[in-house]
Amino acid sequence: MRAPKIIKKLDKSAYHLLRRAGQFGADVYALHKNSKDLTPRQFAVLLTIAQNESISQIGLVEKTGIDRSTLADLVKRLGDRGLLQRRRTKEDARANALRISANGRRALSSSQTAAARADAAILAALPVDRRKGFIADLELISAALDELGQNNGIKTSKPVKLRSPRKTQAKRL
Repeated sequence: MRAPKIIKKLDKSAYHLLRRAGQFGADVYALHKNSKDLTPRQFAVLLTIAQNESISQIGLVEKTGIDRSTLADLVKRLGDRGLLQRRRTKEDARANALRISANGRRALSSSQTAAARADAAILAALPVDRRKGFIADLELISAALDELGQNNGIKTSKPVKLRSPRKTQAKRL
């Protein structure tokens, strides 16, 4: 196996550029949210629960990519604020089924503007004809990370095999 390439230019590092884009989105979100709005992670969790009624915490980990311990704390805090409800499942008394509460729906609705503006600001940096492709590429990365997570964590010894850019580009046209 070949050794990974050494990063010589930070402005060409995929990791660094993704982190910067994520930080930009978080900054725009913070700029447009009011003091009672959800954080971006809280927004992601409540939106996922709203779209997947009675989802388990494990299912929520899988859908959001937030690690178990962070998510457990986040779910507890959202529950303490009355934004979601936790109930033990009939199938597994150790597992919680999560449901969004009426207060959670209001908080989610209130935070939609900040989230939509963050998305719009990120996409506005791209030419219109490249926006769908950008989202498709991010979906590929997200799917690859999900697959790595299902295989007991990130393995650095083997590169992730994704569809070739040419095939992806051809499908978009």
